[in-house]
Amino acid sequence: MLQAFIGPLANLAGSWLEGKTAKIKADGEAKVAVAKARASVAEKVAAGEVEWENRMADATDKSWKDEFALVVLLAPAILVFIPGMKEHVQMGFDVLSDLPEWYQYLLYIAISASFGIKGVGEAAKMISNHKNGKK
Repeated sequence: MLQAFIGPLANLAGSWLEGKTAKIKADGEAKVAVAKARASVAEKVAAGEVEWENRMADATDKSWKDEFALVVLLAPAILVFIPGMKEHVQMGFDVLSDLPEWYQYLLYIAISASFGIKGVGEAAKMISNHKNGKK
């Protein structure tokens, strides 16, 4: 009689254990699948960013705008060595410093982008620091 009771109980315990094992296995497989999906998305994002940057580099390969921006950026540094030009350069910088802040930051971002520097984050820091009284 005892065996008639133990047999079904053992089957019940075995079924419960199999179910618990299957659930743990399924949870583990789900976590692995989520991790693989995240890794796949990260790879695609990275590949897309690299692809975009390569396309932008190819698009500007025969462009003169980068060279023009470099000449404009270097002009004041060159002009200060020419007699009589230092004052004009200083006046130009004084005028630029009087321009609205948003325009100054826009210039910074445009020039940074022209040279392939991702300057939006830095410009945002500059704006935040300026508003908080930091230099």
